[in-house]
Amino acid sequence: MPLNRRVFLMGAAAAAQRLYAADKISLGVIGSGGRGTFVMGVFQKDPSLRVGAVCDVYEPNLERALSEAAKAQGGAAPKAYRNYHQLLDDKSLDAVLIATPEHWHHRMVLDALAAGKDVYVEKPLCHTPQQGVELVEAEKRSKNIIQVGMQRRSYDLYQEGRRVVAAGTLGDVRMVRSWWLNTQLGGEKVAQLKGPLDWDQWLGSAAKRPLDPDIFSRWRLYGEFAGGIVADQGAHVFDGIHMLMGAGAPLAVTAAAGRPHAASGDTPESVVVTAEYPEDFIGVFTINYAAMRYKSRYDQMNHLDGGKARMDIGREDFRVFAQGGEETPILEKRSEKGFGWATDLHVRNFLDCVRTRKAPAAPMWLGFQAALVVQLANLSLKNGRRMKWNRATNQVEV
Repeated sequence: MPLNRRVFLMGAAAAAQRLYAADKISLGVIGSGGRGTFVMGVFQKDPSLRVGAVCDVYEPNLERALSEAAKAQGGAAPKAYRNYHQLLDDKSLDAVLIATPEHWHHRMVLDALAAGKDVYVEKPLCHTPQQGVELVEAEKRSKNIIQVGMQRRSYDLYQEGRRVVAAGTLGDVRMVRSWWLNTQLGGEKVAQLKGPLDWDQWLGSAAKRPLDPDIFSRWRLYGEFAGGIVADQGAHVFDGIHMLMGAGAPLAVTAAAGRPHAASGDTPESVVVTAEYPEDFIGVFTINYAAMRYKSRYDQMNHLDGGKARMDIGREDFRVFAQGGEETPILEKRSEKGFGWATDLHVRNFLDCVRTRKAPAAPMWLGFQAALVVQLANLSLKNGRRMKWNRATNQVEV
């Protein structure tokens, strides 16, 4: 048996043995920026979970997360790490939350699996199609629980919406139209950090360069570190489309975009993506972050255009309109607690699976399918053409 395979299985077995012996879970947090610290707090709503360690290369983020974690668990302070390898070597930790910049996800997930940890990783899962293929293959070899932060998979609203589509209420759906409106314009580039940063460690595999506070602060807008707003939000939208439609990876993707207008970054804020699916429908996603600022419950919508009815599903509710009755919905549902609850449900699903070893709602192969669409969209923008995905070879066709 190859060494890495043996390490995977031994690590998974050790983690499972610890959890079966006691229902307690010790969590390590890798990346304690805004999203990481927020999701850490959601994890701490589970009374049997303890944050055992936090790792970050930016001192203000690390100190804030350590303080908030300790406060939530009666003063019990987590260990502090400034190198994620040291955190993964900590045998007291059962699972890790990875909420680092996108360009680190691939390497950290592989290392976490090799260390025998269960993994909750934020989206997008990875930065390139090749990374996604490698992660899915690693998932097949691993016995660990891996959940990607695609919270619509656990959300009551989307689960009910999927049932409506599967029941045939809409008839044949040949097109899904989605949009997301907001703004990332305004403001100046970040010129100064608030504390010490290990810049070289943060860069990782990226090209070396002098410290740039704006890249560190707004990495989502820089193509070398992320896929821009079309990937950051589009991964969620396309995963929702895949879930509602029972669809998988696309056959081809075409994208068009305006030029960037924000003070930061090099990625466009206004993009249209058209994805073609073997399930015989087209998914069209339009994102415009050069619009006015919206309240979150109104900023995103999906229209499923069926032959018998149309379903409009946003963050908080959905409505179904039958042919000839577009004024009055025949079905309506509002989420029990709103979109913020989706993250609670998704974390709860992950922790349940850590304890039971059942498959989670958003395993890595599903996370990759969503990331792949927006990666192909960015490749389409770069190459100026329709990008095809070969499902048989798991490669972009040249």
